[in-house]
Amino acid sequence: MKATGIVRRIDDLGRVVIPKEIRRTMRIREGDPLEIYTDRDGEVIFKKYSPIGELGNFALQYAETLAKTSGHPIAITDKDNVIAVSGVSKKEFVEKKISPELEKVMEDKSAYAAKAGEQTRIPIIDGIDKYIASIVYPIIAEGDSIGSVVFLSENGAAPVGEVEEKLAQAASSFLGKQMEQ
Repeated sequence: MKATGIVRRIDDLGRVVIPKEIRRTMRIREGDPLEIYTDRDGEVIFKKYSPIGELGNFALQYAETLAKTSGHPIAITDKDNVIAVSGVSKKEFVEKKISPELEKVMEDKSAYAAKAGEQTRIPIIDGIDKYIASIVYPIIAEGDSIGSVVFLSENGAAPVGEVEEKLAQAASSFLGKQMEQ
């Protein structure tokens, strides 16, 4: 853990303000849930809560099944990071911050499917465009976008087809229903 040098006081209602610079850097938005941890040394740690992160092993198994079935690399994300990947190096993707372009697709709660000859490219990881999104389906739970199912392709590879779109749609719908239970 590293110190920021910023000190804040708790107000009479027990609130503390997280500085704007830290919220921006950590991608904490108004309404985002934060999980609170404490330790024996008296430290209080706020961590962004990822509801879909609780499905980590399940999401990994689902990604592996989708990748085997479709023959395409798959990534499953929460709102900020890749939480499961199959068909590509896990080290390159897992727990890496997603790109702003992918984040926008999720915020819009709309599916994305690359078309042949299309100039729009949606990188998965911010600043790395070796793999791009061929298909993105947001995972919606209780009306909120909490993550996405992404079919990956190597930069410049042909887009995937209608069957893969249906697989991504089914996966995102299923994971969203799992989060609502």
